[in-house]
Amino acid sequence: MRSLIELASQQREQLIDITDQVRRLAEDSAVRDGLLALYAQGATAAIMIQENWDASVPTDVVNLLQKLIPRGVWLHDQQDGNGDAHLKSGLVGPSETIPIIDGELGLSRWQGVFFCEFDGPRAQRTVVCTIIENS
Repeated sequence: MRSLIELASQQREQLIDITDQVRRLAEDSAVRDGLLALYAQGATAAIMIQENWDASVPTDVVNLLQKLIPRGVWLHDQQDGNGDAHLKSGLVGPSETIPIIDGELGLSRWQGVFFCEFDGPRAQRTVVCTIIENS
């Protein structure tokens, strides 16, 4: 089963919590035991599983990546000024896989799923969600 999560970003760099949308897709699938794969479309976006209880954690992630990979110093910046966004998305990665256990996401209590925007704001971003049932 494949579904899409459509969203918009409001800032150049931000983590957007999509846990509720992902959870609903898993529940609607009626799969009891399987895998849920998420893939962020776009060369400057990523998917991350991270703590979603404390709002400072997504901010800390963005701040860390800004320090590790600053803007304006990369060869690709000569093309379109977003070399850092490509490097950040590559470092974090475009996908995550979450087990479905007894019909629920196999996340721990404090984990959430985040869409990572590194070149926003964007009016439309897409996350592909594929659910595979264990046979």
